[in-house]
Amino acid sequence: MHDKLERHIERLKAGDGGAFDYIYDQTHRSAYFAILYIVKDKMYAEDLLQETFVRALKNLHQYSAGTNFAAWLCSIGRSLALNFLKKNAREIPTDFDADARKYGAEEMKSSDLFDLAAKLLAEDEYEILMLCQVAGYKRREVAAMLNIPIGTVTWKNNEALKKLRRYLEKEGGQ
Repeated sequence: MHDKLERHIERLKAGDGGAFDYIYDQTHRSAYFAILYIVKDKMYAEDLLQETFVRALKNLHQYSAGTNFAAWLCSIGRSLALNFLKKNAREIPTDFDADARKYGAEEMKSSDLFDLAAKLLAEDEYEILMLCQVAGYKRREVAAMLNIPIGTVTWKNNEALKKLRRYLEKEGGQ
């Protein structure tokens, strides 16, 4: 996957706009969940994801071939999300706020679970959990995206699931 992604990035740098679709398909979920972890609102995360790709395309010449493009993209997304929060901190209701309860039951379950995961887990655990469990990436794909060993991805994913399970069992028992 990494080599094919790099080839598409080189094609995009050379002016082949058709290469963008593959790059987007391979990287948008990791950037989205990195942003969502920070802003905790799907609508803002989607907007910031678009801005992330615009910024990445504008600065594609700064990306060093052979490094981790997904990690580079996530760092752009995180930076935009943090700047967005700093600029709009008092004005932003999030999907995870109490007002979100007005949505349907399925929406509420997702928001509650994402909120719980964001509160209980470290950022890297949250990102790995979202990529493996929600976005459906294989652990080896997540390892390549985040440039970490597959064993680390497996361990952090399992630990995140255990933390959530322990919390839910504890809350269910009360």
